[in-house]
Amino acid sequence: MFSRWRLTGIVAASLLVGACAVAPVQTMSDTRQTIKAAEAAGAAQLAPQPLAAARDGLKRAEDLLRAGDYRAARREAVAARQSAADALAATQRAGQKN
Repeated sequence: MFSRWRLTGIVAASLLVGACAVAPVQTMSDTRQTIKAAEAAGAAQLAPQPLAAARDGLKRAEDLLRAGDYRAARREAVAARQSAADALAATQRAGQKN
């Protein structure tokens, strides 16, 4: 017979594994919004490299999402969101210098 703690551990592990198998819809949306904010701030002119990295990462995440590899899609989307945030920050710094 399973002990209460062992059963709790099994349930917790199942939930954790199951959470990773869910499409990263919110993460993808957050990434798109961060890219849009960077674009609106002028990152295409002031921080083109991190903006391009963000766009490329989002494209890879979308491809992985379509392929059903949700874990990899989530990782790519998070990395793309960070690149977009870097582009936005660089654009804001450049704007403060002017």
